Amino acid sequence: MSNQVDINYLDRCVELAAEALESGNPPFGSVLVDANDNVRYEGHNLTAGGDSTQHPEFAIARWAATNMTPEERAESTVYTSGEHCPMCAAAHGWVGLGRIVYASSSEQLSTWLDDMGVAQPPVATLPINSVVPNVTVEGPFPEQAEAIQLLQKQYHAGR
Repeated sequence: MSNQVDINYLDRCVELAAEALESGNPPFGSVLVDANDNVRYEGHNLTAGGDSTQHPEFAIARWAATNMTPEERAESTVYTSGEHCPMCAAAHGWVGLGRIVYASSSEQLSTWLDDMGVAQPPVATLPINSVVPNVTVEGPFPEQAEAIQLLQKQYHAGR
């Protein structure tokens, strides 16, 4: 069940997405929070250098696999500006991370791209639970999704 704490972390994800945009990357940002409400990792999209796997959710999965016990991973929450793509959802599932809370959905992003006349990504946009059926997922959140939509418009207008 989402609460103000979740909203605050989603707001941080929006800030990280804005940082990604400022650095020339697509606007995606994510935060990993442990069961004790400690931020363990945060990052944003780094794909502008040409490696399209440099998503923050994928980085979180790699970092968590190395730095957290399986129990800590299962009790953690990943907050993210956009619903995980299939690659990131699979990484999340393979390392056994816990709940996912996202600001905007893959379905919203797909609609926004169509509305802007932008090509869809090369990988299908699927709901997280289509890839990782047993993870708890919450989202989207209208206020944060609206902010992400604006960042997406700015990113694609500048391309």
